[in-house]
Amino acid sequence: MGNESALQRDTLLTKLGLSDHDGTGVVNVPVHRASTILFQSSEELAKAKAHRFDKGTLFYGRFGTPDTFAFEDAIAALEGGYGSIAVPSGLAACVLPLVGMLKSGDHVLVTDSVYEPLRATLTECLSERGVDVTFYDPSLGADLAALFTARTRIVYAEAPGSLTFEMQDLRVLSNVTHARGALLVCDNTWATPLYCNPISLGADIVVHAGTKYIVGHSDAMLGIVVVKDQKHYRALRQASNWLGYHVSPDDIFLASRGLRTLAVRMERHQQNGLALAHFLSQQPAVRRVIHPALPDCPGHAIFKRDFSGASGLFAAVLSTSLEKATAFVDSLSLFGIGFSWGGYESLALVCDPSHARTATQWQERGILVRFHAGLEHQDDLLDDLATALRVTGI
Repeated sequence: MGNESALQRDTLLTKLGLSDHDGTGVVNVPVHRASTILFQSSEELAKAKAHRFDKGTLFYGRFGTPDTFAFEDAIAALEGGYGSIAVPSGLAACVLPLVGMLKSGDHVLVTDSVYEPLRATLTECLSERGVDVTFYDPSLGADLAALFTARTRIVYAEAPGSLTFEMQDLRVLSNVTHARGALLVCDNTWATPLYCNPISLGADIVVHAGTKYIVGHSDAMLGIVVVKDQKHYRALRQASNWLGYHVSPDDIFLASRGLRTLAVRMERHQQNGLALAHFLSQQPAVRRVIHPALPDCPGHAIFKRDFSGASGLFAAVLSTSLEKATAFVDSLSLFGIGFSWGGYESLALVCDPSHARTATQWQERGILVRFHAGLEHQDDLLDDLATALRVTGI
């Protein structure tokens, strides 16, 4: 493609992963639906098998096809990593580094604000199989060192948390982690590669729920693991094979399609999210708005230093009862009620973070509602919020 380092990320999104065409002139990489791959000789097959965990090796459909490799290369380039691995879901991406790098007797430190399905995997699966799990206060910086043991292999961060939005200083965590010979894994789903690059801040492995902003249309499940160096890339490729991970070529196509419009969508998500956050912060019924881009939000200084933008996901604490908060959400006409986020549609969800904490306590007075600002017109979303507040008398 040329000098990629001279191009802005908005431009890279329209160019990356498109260079391995077959000369047909088709703009997008075609979908390759394949299981068996045929070789010209037994020698060629044996060579492909020997290199099946290397980037871009065509061996068997489960290991990827040209469209898979093109998408993985694009994500790796955006994140500044050696390579990336596409997996079937966001949770699969979160789990892969843990399964691939940890063994019985090892210890992992995990932020207390971690994605709740991963918490369940850690406590109900990995810990039952001999992995020692310690959850830590996400506000810890250098003091995290006190929680390390001789068996600590991974620190797992999420910046910000996707429910209560605590920021984490990845530079400090990286220094603490690497000084003790461990790896730093960071979930970067909220910011996407456009607005934060954890590898440049010291992370060794970055995970994404591609289901959310990268796919962007709520129509495909996808996870992505980006690896800083070749050694760990190969280890995780092997682990992905052990687990039988595979992403269908049709879902890869949908993710690649979403990637091309990520910049323009994220700009609208950010604009709408900030508009909704500012509106809610001025309402008497709202105790506080939790959005890292707001100056009064804890961790805002880290956000300003390490992030170039914000997504559309944030939360507000309402000074009301659970019943009234639920009625408020039910009264919204433009906000869907459902899990996940990152699609074109706005969402609202009543949440209780208190049951998913062990290292910290959720002590906010009031009810937390998480919002995802979609791509609708800002004025319509604001009117919808105002109407729901009025009709429910909050």
